[in-house]
Amino acid sequence: MREGHEGTGPGAITPDGCAVELYERLPAGDAPDIIAAAVPAGAHILELGSGVGRMTHPLLERGFTVTAVDESADMLARVRGARTVCGPIEELDLGGEKFDVVMLASFLVHAGDEEVRRGLLRTCARYVAEGGWVLIQREGEDYHTNVPRERVDPSGFTIRIASVEPAGDGVNSVRAEYTFPDAVWTQTFLTRPLTKEQFESALAEAGLEVDTYLTPDRTWVRAVPKA
Repeated sequence: MREGHEGTGPGAITPDGCAVELYERLPAGDAPDIIAAAVPAGAHILELGSGVGRMTHPLLERGFTVTAVDESADMLARVRGARTVCGPIEELDLGGEKFDVVMLASFLVHAGDEEVRRGLLRTCARYVAEGGWVLIQREGEDYHTNVPRERVDPSGFTIRIASVEPAGDGVNSVRAEYTFPDAVWTQTFLTRPLTKEQFESALAEAGLEVDTYLTPDRTWVRAVPKA
């Protein structure tokens, strides 16, 4: 298990505390529709951190081609209909391939380790085609302050952000709890809050810049290589 990360509950747990069976159950929500509205129909998407295919599968259903990348073989074994690549995102080597869209979702841009975050964004910049886009999902502005909080999903489970505690160097330790009628999972992970200005500075360091914020809360962003 990666330092500062922990997961409990049934089934396999990845090094960052994610439970494979849990992520098979979690819905994609409105994210696939946000993505589909922001990029050309039929685009080839490089999905970084795909997990079990929670967004991969809805995107395939919408007519996109997806190359799914994740460091967990247990996660990727659940992906159907997409090319899969197993390994750390920051070390991805696909030669000279380029993609219409590169996607970094699941708040991965908030990696507690700044070198990891830099590596993730460099990978985004390296694989986006000329004229293409990078889609990034950010934490909400109250993610670290509106705690504890919980939400009951229409499908019948409850997600609770139970605590957020300082872990040093601007990083917080977050504990999330997922309660289903037949199972409970928890995940503890490290995440670095980023203001809008800090986020845009991190993009610039990787040679990217914001094209537009796709949602009113600015949690979904479309970025482009800097001119």
